[in-house]
Amino acid sequence: MELGQLKLFTEIAIQGSLTKTSIALDIEQSVISRQLQALENQLGARLFHRTGRGMTLTDIGKIFLPKAKALLAEAEQITEEIRSEVGVVGGEVRLGVLPAFSYPAISRLYRQLKSKYPKLHLQLFEGSNGQLIEWMGTGKLDLAVVYHYSEVDGSEIKVLGVTDACLIGQAEDPLTANGEVPFSKLEGLPLVLPSRPNSLRISLDEMAKQHGFVLNVAMEADSLPIQKNLVTDGFGYAVLGAQAIIRERDAGQLRAARIVEPSIVRTAVLAASALRPYTAGMRVVAKALEPLIIEVLDPRR
Repeated sequence: MELGQLKLFTEIAIQGSLTKTSIALDIEQSVISRQLQALENQLGARLFHRTGRGMTLTDIGKIFLPKAKALLAEAEQITEEIRSEVGVVGGEVRLGVLPAFSYPAISRLYRQLKSKYPKLHLQLFEGSNGQLIEWMGTGKLDLAVVYHYSEVDGSEIKVLGVTDACLIGQAEDPLTANGEVPFSKLEGLPLVLPSRPNSLRISLDEMAKQHGFVLNVAMEADSLPIQKNLVTDGFGYAVLGAQAIIRERDAGQLRAARIVEPSIVRTAVLAASALRPYTAGMRVVAKALEPLIIEVLDPRR
């Protein structure tokens, strides 16, 4: 049994198909199929059900998965210990970020890491808050910058700062001119919002219910660029953090006004996966990323 086979097995379990695994690992699908078959032959058991919809774990596969992850984690920990002894930071770190934090933090992060740690391979993922949290839970990500809407606790979480949700409109729109908008003013406005079960959408719906009205959702869009484009083109308003429109604000296209009475406060955190040892590479990425995200969160930008 080889570590490479175990890595392929765990990645197939995460991705749910050979095609997605092939794309994620940049390995030909035929090679993955042969390695999986070899592993199953060694174990004398099928690890996956092959269906038209993808790959699902068999009962034996479900038993084997945590054992395979433990073996991989132990092997990686040994590698990291040796690297630390000789002063080399390397390996792969899988980082997930919200679209609102991608610019300009990720470009600056990559520039720093490339010059200081050439043996460190950073793999980037962008997704919604719910997607990133789910990927952390399955082990697809090592680190993620996400929002929390309640009190944050836990040794694996670093609080980066708080941000208020804002009403986003066109730059010349009078409703956002004063920098603040009472929540009650959202009644009747055509809104471009993410679909449920998005955490922000759920909070907005519940707050509107408490205020005695139903939000006028003109369009549901789970893509940040689509939301911003629709607002820019005059189809309605979005509810985002001010950091999500830095480029559009500087270009004179969009403007943000903080929602008040009540405000919608979100805590940005850097979370580490509980499914993998906290490696030297992860520490380096986390240390470099923290000030970059804090800068993005700064309302004075």
